[in-house]
Amino acid sequence: MQYIERTIAGIDGSEARFIGYVADNSPEMDPARRRTSILILPGGGYAMTSDRESEPVALRFLGRGFNVFVLRYSVRPSRYPVALVEAGEAMRLIRAHADEWHVDPQRVAVLGFSAGGHLAANLATAAGDEDLRAHGLNPDEVRPDALMLAYPVVTSGPLAHRGSFRCLLGERADDEELLERLSIERHIDAKTPPVFVWHTMTDTSVPVENTLMLIGACRDADVSVEAHLFPEGSHGLSLGDEETAGASRYAHVVECVQSWPQLAEAWLRRTFAAS
Repeated sequence: MQYIERTIAGIDGSEARFIGYVADNSPEMDPARRRTSILILPGGGYAMTSDRESEPVALRFLGRGFNVFVLRYSVRPSRYPVALVEAGEAMRLIRAHADEWHVDPQRVAVLGFSAGGHLAANLATAAGDEDLRAHGLNPDEVRPDALMLAYPVVTSGPLAHRGSFRCLLGERADDEELLERLSIERHIDAKTPPVFVWHTMTDTSVPVENTLMLIGACRDADVSVEAHLFPEGSHGLSLGDEETAGASRYAHVVECVQSWPQLAEAWLRRTFAAS
């Protein structure tokens, strides 16, 4: 297995950490295998990036035959669009090293948790296109082929997770034009890749209405979406099992959500089989 560590320079002088888990090919199996790959963007309200939503999730999907990459993107005091440009550069890096890392460059998904879900959706939809172009990236070349979201921050409207936008925007957190541009449900269009999303009905930090708005916007834009709404569980559950439970106030074991990785895997394989 290849374990990859790279540094991605932020446009404000910060640094993002890019980690890859890449299974080796073998002449005993398929020496020319190109794997579906997943870029994980952990949550943390744009104030930090959660360990619980990083390596444990990566290892779960690695064990199911995917290449997995984790981006520990720049957070507060870095401001928008620093993390977005880093996410775009991470996607460019994955596709640029497709041969070396056994990546199918047309089957690269992004998986975002909470505020990382906002970042993932910002990259996958038209919301961030203008800012990516302004910093030398072609949005169509760095757009993921599938979008997976766990309890995502979506809207900047009345049901927004205000803490995420305060950390992301700083002194511009009340800029209505910028908030409109970063309200994901307003920017889903024909270029948006297929979407998988899950949320809990009892999430009091990022209300489930964020996901409901996303579902409605996908339906209106004729974008394929699979959604799973679980009846219980707090925000930030990650895998929802003993592996990701711990000291965090969000770290609970919630049995009903533990099926989401299997649901996401099945969806991803069907989605790419149909493409």
